[in-house]
Amino acid sequence: MPTAIISDLHLGSGADDDLLRRPGFREALWEALAGVDALVLLGDVVELRDRPLVEAIELATPFFEELGEALDGAPVVLVPGNHDHHLVEAWLERRRLDGAPPLELEQRGLPEEGPVRTLDDRLGRSELELAYPGIWIRPGVYATHGHYLDRHLTIPTFERLGVAAVERILGMQPVGPGPVGPSGAVAPEQYERAQAPVYAFLFALAQAGARTEAGSPSARVWAALSPGDTPVARVRGWLLGAVALPGAVGVANRLGLGPVRPDLSPATISRAGIAAIGEVVERLGIEADHLIFGHTHRRGPMASEAAWLAGTGTRLLNTGSWVHSPSLLGETAAESPYWPGTVGLVDDAGPPRLIHALDKLSREELAREASGG
Repeated sequence: MPTAIISDLHLGSGADDDLLRRPGFREALWEALAGVDALVLLGDVVELRDRPLVEAIELATPFFEELGEALDGAPVVLVPGNHDHHLVEAWLERRRLDGAPPLELEQRGLPEEGPVRTLDDRLGRSELELAYPGIWIRPGVYATHGHYLDRHLTIPTFERLGVAAVERILGMQPVGPGPVGPSGAVAPEQYERAQAPVYAFLFALAQAGARTEAGSPSARVWAALSPGDTPVARVRGWLLGAVALPGAVGVANRLGLGPVRPDLSPATISRAGIAAIGEVVERLGIEADHLIFGHTHRRGPMASEAAWLAGTGTRLLNTGSWVHSPSLLGETAAESPYWPGTVGLVDDAGPPRLIHALDKLSREELAREASGG
């Protein structure tokens, strides 16, 4: 029986665009998960940047309770991403305090006290396990949320520039796009050192009650730093909370926070994300035939696209999201790489495959059900 993988649920989103808080969409997912041997929740499962932690966990509870019933005892592995990085922070800190060796590609642990234990309790007979920063689904198939790709982006997202700023403050060697060699190799610990402070900052804003109708904390930070009153353009919901501002590209490059480029077309954003995750594969030495990731909300490759390949030859697949982003959708699912509802399936043999649980819905039906109509 296959292992299923879903990512980017963003349960508790402040924009109320997280589809799996609605019973109809949960039913579609349970149908897609029928008969699976295990489930991997591949990051950004609970949205911890828009609300206080207790409120976010409460909003996620119906999903986890029904998930446990649907899986009928099958195990669940949670691989945190950037929006729910807090779920793994205490665990990582305990490892450091205990003198554990540096992070490798997969570390596993059972939930102790805290929010992960609460989610585990909600699953009933299904046991929850943590894995970070990724998980080997089977030999040759590796899965990770994909947030490490932010260090290699050429798109001026909040997190890309925030990570670059942390690198400068800590005196770290930047890990931007460029040739990969022995001197440029990095370990997961180095990604964590540069990126975790950005995640902790945005989580702290949410816990301090920073959520408003204006959007996510990262969007509001950008608005406060910009010379105008509002952002000129969002990076189309691709990395949630990532906002492009007037002059941001030139300023960022002059400050040494780049290289970033001003082209924010959907095609460029897609290519940048694929190139950046390919860079992560090379930097971390991930020797896999297939790598599955999320983070960008861009499922794929689509049927009309050639295979996505890292420079090492690793085939890349993205599990998209379960978030409704109407501004990104085409008229039909077939022409919409940001259409929600993707599930990855990994069998005991053969290449991983993607199924699309919501593609039967029209654009109008998707919008109506997403609004609770």
